[in-house]
Amino acid sequence: MPPGGFAAGAGAERLACRGPWRLPALPKRKKEKGIHRLEAMLFALDRINNDPELLPNITLGARILDTCSRDTHALEQSLTFVQALIEKDSTEVRCVNGGPPIITKPERVVGVIGASGSSVSIMVANILRLFKIPQISYASTAPDLSDNSRYDFFSRVVPSDTYQAQAMVDIVKALKWNYVSTLASEGSYGESGVEAFIQKSREDGERVPPWDGGAGGTWGWRGKCSRVSRSLLVGWRVTTYCCCSLRRRVLEAAKRANQTGHFIWMGSDSWGSKISPVLHLEEVAEGSVTILPKRVSVKGFDRYFSSRTLDNNRRNIWFAEFWEENFHCKLSRHALKKGSSIKKCTKRIGQDSSYEQEGKVQFVIDAVYAMGHALHNMHKSLCPGKVGLCPKMDPVDGVELLKYIRNVNFSGIAGTPVTFNENGDAPGRYDIYQYQIRNATAEYKVIGQWTDHLHLKWPGGGRQLPSSICSLPCKPGERKKMVKGIPCCWHCERCDGYQYQLDEFHCKRCHFNERPNENHTSCTPIPIIKLEWSSPWAVVPVFIAIVGIIATLFVVVTFVRYNDTPIVKASGRELSYVLLTGIFLCYATTFLMIAEPDLSTCSLRRIFLGLGMSISYAALLTKTNRIYRIFEQGKKSVSAPRFISPASQLVITFSLISLQLVGVCIWFIVDPSHSVIDYEDQRTTNPHFARGILKCDISDLSLICLLGYSMLLMVTCTVYAIKTRGVPETFNEAKPIGFTMYTTCIVWLAFIPIFFGTSQSAEKPVCLPFSLSISCLGGCRARCAGGSLCGHPGSEASPDEALCSNANKQEQRGKIKNKTNLMNETKIPFACLPRRELHFC
Repeated sequence: MPPGGFAAGAGAERLACRGPWRLPALPKRKKEKGIHRLEAMLFALDRINNDPELLPNITLGARILDTCSRDTHALEQSLTFVQALIEKDSTEVRCVNGGPPIITKPERVVGVIGASGSSVSIMVANILRLFKIPQISYASTAPDLSDNSRYDFFSRVVPSDTYQAQAMVDIVKALKWNYVSTLASEGSYGESGVEAFIQKSREDGERVPPWDGGAGGTWGWRGKCSRVSRSLLVGWRVTTYCCCSLRRRVLEAAKRANQTGHFIWMGSDSWGSKISPVLHLEEVAEGSVTILPKRVSVKGFDRYFSSRTLDNNRRNIWFAEFWEENFHCKLSRHALKKGSSIKKCTKRIGQDSSYEQEGKVQFVIDAVYAMGHALHNMHKSLCPGKVGLCPKMDPVDGVELLKYIRNVNFSGIAGTPVTFNENGDAPGRYDIYQYQIRNATAEYKVIGQWTDHLHLKWPGGGRQLPSSICSLPCKPGERKKMVKGIPCCWHCERCDGYQYQLDEFHCKRCHFNERPNENHTSCTPIPIIKLEWSSPWAVVPVFIAIVGIIATLFVVVTFVRYNDTPIVKASGRELSYVLLTGIFLCYATTFLMIAEPDLSTCSLRRIFLGLGMSISYAALLTKTNRIYRIFEQGKKSVSAPRFISPASQLVITFSLISLQLVGVCIWFIVDPSHSVIDYEDQRTTNPHFARGILKCDISDLSLICLLGYSMLLMVTCTVYAIKTRGVPETFNEAKPIGFTMYTTCIVWLAFIPIFFGTSQSAEKPVCLPFSLSISCLGGCRARCAGGSLCGHPGSEASPDEALCSNANKQEQRGKIKNKTNLMNETKIPFACLPRRELHFC
């Protein structure tokens, strides 16, 4: 470098790095990318040094080192930039002649251009800030580098990933996606980039699940990328902040998992419009959206690079190796092997090989020009009118130079303005690309731009926007059960049973008298039912009751007509009327049991439900008891038993009936009668079939207790019917009574399990056993009395006649001497005659 010049250090991309490289070999062109960027810097230096208006009479030089794309190697290389600033103690060093040594100091570096990778730039920036050497990167976009307290000497001509993250969030919002998965490679670029994306998405109300960090590394690439691909299957859209190699492996894993077309990938600027990540994976990557800082191809550089040959580019020590690899030739004849297809190099770039300008060339040139403009402005300010360097710029103060760098404002090589904000970041300007396949040709198409605001034109219009949601909206009547740690993912759970959807996240049980509507969004009153007159459980008892009432009235009329005949008197006229009254009440109670429950109906039910049966069985019990006592007394003596007169019989009957009435009165006092709606009996598992039953406030237990006294009378009467089954043949009323009681017991034994077995029905067959049992009782009574009254001779014998017959038999056996005395004692109103002389009709 001639006098009056500066040296600018540069951290080039991986050029010809020797030594261990951890990642497996990939179909990538790292060397070509590094060569393009290195030549772009040399191209920019040539332009500045040949520009009479920019840094006149001052020459810029460069010291270019290889970072090998590794932060540790870059750290070692960056130490060479600061060697001139480190004071070495040479007092004890002497030459052979005893004189002091002549030490050539390394060239002083005033600024550094680079590096490319964010992790490399961070490592280098930590060293350069100690020695106050400004640094301008052409590719590092990690948001961490915007921290002016830690990287205060770092600037960049590319926008920070904070802008990129905002642009990507705007794309997500424009596409109406509410769920994306994120994937990042290890290091500052991937981790900080995806963190910025998540932060921006949360600020704008979008939801992004936790990203799978740690996808880099040196082991198990195939298995780990497959695991990442499987974990991404929960979502449909994937935002990537990855290096080229990792991105390609994830695409390969998606292809192995047969998920071609499942994902729409969104790539950061590390993907951009590169071919290498999607080579031979075009179908998997189809539709991918990528973002890249706005740039143009520098035509002057194309002419410059195409003119480079081995003869005119000896200053680039890596150019010869690039030349051999690019043209598949050898420069030395000695390196050629006999029989090999490789020939001696004689070709030119662009004519005999494919050439495409690397994407960061523009930014490399802009970075070099930013350093040049800062030095030019600094020279004008500190050395006004001075040709060459002045003492104030020898050496250059890094702190002062940084101020001038942050204040530059010029038009870059592509015509876009180059400026820096207070953190050293360039403004955000991006092109939005989509990887499309048209007519079997795959290419990147620009579909939008972002400069503070997004301008996106999706292919096919808004009707074909791809959707990306973690969970579909829940249907009416379903609540959201959120997935832990993923705010936009949920499971839809049905509000089942008697629950309805209270809000988006909760279900609530309906009130006891309500059920949910069909879609469980609200509650509706449970339908009220009661025993209808049209129900079979009502039609059959009503028919029996009507027939029974008619038959009962017929018997009553018959008894009234023949009220004073011997047969009516002999059958126990008074008890017969009481019995017929009880039968009539039992039939009439059927209508009360079917009528709509209200206060009056429920009160009458309590009274007459057990009263009719108590009257009937009390009269029948008194009759059978009288028969039993007469014949039992006749076995012992001819004297008549007590309390067999009609008046006595009525007193006994009404005494038994009064116990039923007393019990009902006590019940009214303790628990007044009223109607209720029972929602529990028919609260089925399916709310659609739930019903409320309108009924009287009579529980099953209360009903059994109410009828219990009547059952007791019935059982007692049955016992007496069994005991009187052996009466003389001349008294044939005992056998029908016995038959009646046997039938009644069977009916009621069948009724009890049927009653409790239909506890879930509003149509409990309460009145049916009443009708059946009373029909048996009334039918047998009508047969006994009506048959005798209609002219069946000898069809009926009263207990008195039976007693008379018993006296005749005892007289014949000599057990009594005068049957007349027996007749007088029992007050039998007619003479004892042989059976063949008894004609009552």
